[in-house]
Amino acid sequence: MALAVYGHPFSSYTQKVLIALYENGTPFEFRTIGPDTPQHSAEWLRRWPLRKFPLLVDGDRQVVETSIIIEYLQLAHPGPVRLLPADPMAALDVRFLDRFFDLHVMNAAQHAVDGALTGNPTKRQDGLAMAVEKLERAYAWIEGQLAGRTWATGADFTLADCAAAPSLFYADWTHRISDAYPLLRAYRSRLLSRPSFARAVDDARPFRPLFPLGAPDRD
Repeated sequence: MALAVYGHPFSSYTQKVLIALYENGTPFEFRTIGPDTPQHSAEWLRRWPLRKFPLLVDGDRQVVETSIIIEYLQLAHPGPVRLLPADPMAALDVRFLDRFFDLHVMNAAQHAVDGALTGNPTKRQDGLAMAVEKLERAYAWIEGQLAGRTWATGADFTLADCAAAPSLFYADWTHRISDAYPLLRAYRSRLLSRPSFARAVDDARPFRPLFPLGAPDRD
């Protein structure tokens, strides 16, 4: 049975897993969750009633949480690109930055998205203000880590970059990465040029009107 991924192309966390799959050319069936595919939504909720995606199904095994899914893929379906280093200390650095991008970049931007989704102007403004404050702190910290690095932890593309790509993509739409962070801006550009992420971005392009803050006419 082929791998199956339940998710949505415009979802940042779905994109994180898609990048890992595309990096290694891993065959899988993508099952979009949406109003046009009620059968996928029903099966997804049956398997994972906590209503979070993506969900990976591999035969009788189902795997949730993006970082765990990517580590599982490396163990069960390894490919030419090793996304988690063999060295335990190097792997710890990768795991840390993976969590940093999820928790302090993507989740920070989500405050603005959630505020906009309420339709309440005050909540929209408050959510954006909170996102800006948190993202500025995150941008400044990341800028200080990127000197001399091509990717998040060095010369190799890893799990941390799978997390960074959609996180920085949507964070920049939420609160533009300013010229005060040239290394971070350049890193985001490199991520957009990576074929695996470029493919995920193109997959999601038809859904840009769904971005509640208004998708910018770029990227």
